[in-house]
Amino acid sequence: MSAITYTVAELADRFGLTFSGDGTHVIEGVGTLAGAGPSQLSFLSNSKYTAQLTATRAGVVVVREENLADCPGAALVARDPYVAYAQIAALFERLPAAPPGIHPSAVIAAGARVSGSASIGPCCVIENGAVIEDGAILGPHCIIGEDCTVGAQSRLVARVTLVTRVTLGRRVLVHPGAVIGSDGFGLAFDRSASDHGSWIKLPQLGGVRIGDDCEIGANTTIDRGALDDTVLEEDVRLDNQIQIAHNVHVGAHTAMAGCAAVAGSAKIGRYCMIGGNAGVLGHLELADRVTITAKSLVTHSIREPGEYSSGVPLQDNRQWRKNAARFKHLDEYARRLSALEKDSNNE
Repeated sequence: MSAITYTVAELADRFGLTFSGDGTHVIEGVGTLAGAGPSQLSFLSNSKYTAQLTATRAGVVVVREENLADCPGAALVARDPYVAYAQIAALFERLPAAPPGIHPSAVIAAGARVSGSASIGPCCVIENGAVIEDGAILGPHCIIGEDCTVGAQSRLVARVTLVTRVTLGRRVLVHPGAVIGSDGFGLAFDRSASDHGSWIKLPQLGGVRIGDDCEIGANTTIDRGALDDTVLEEDVRLDNQIQIAHNVHVGAHTAMAGCAAVAGSAKIGRYCMIGGNAGVLGHLELADRVTITAKSLVTHSIREPGEYSSGVPLQDNRQWRKNAARFKHLDEYARRLSALEKDSNNE
């Protein structure tokens, strides 16, 4: 397979950037500031790596204007080097070929509709009422349940399960092991059923709707709605091992990091960012442009944009144990302080 190459000048022209240095220098790939060689491109977007810029061997570095003087070789100047790097790096990504057609081991129900330009990999199962649109790619061992739709140019990498009533928009990327459209955790406790009562499972009658250009991480689960659909609007990005419960609504352009969890019927606004292992309780609402930092627990609705945190930051263990021992006395301390302030005001 022939190498993918671009000159510095070609990259500048393609992405509307300015450059300094040798515009004819050929780039064959990308790398870090510390590890890139003369045929690779790197970038500087975080000031704490500025020291590495002066010593880099990269053939060209994407920088902001203020860092240009520190660049030892060719440079591409961008307002946001990280965004420019992401666009350029995509040119060098090699994805496995997925020729149109259906692998002989795939099982396609008679009532399914599969576009002739779609690629259906080994051991896939496509059930009745399912629709696979133009240019969609299903990797090995994907299961597409009844009444599910995989939108045009979407890609299910491998072992992805769409259970039932799931609609993926166009250009959706779903990584291995994701399960979309599974039962939501809906239960009613019947106290009259026995001496101690028992659980009754509520039927999950809704579906899942995922908008265009979304990305779903490996082993992430998205439950279908109990009545209405669970919804991800366009350009939502979910990391690995995230739980989205039934009837959740996630606004466009929101991103969630790994192991986050959103409980049932919560509504997340647009352009929100939710950090790793953060949680949002059920039936809450987050306004647009809310950031929840890692390991935070959202216990009430947030009406204003901004950054929100909870939890206890990491401390030396001995110090943490001392503080933890005092937690149970906080209410007592608060009451005593309030009484002292009251007495002081009365003097």
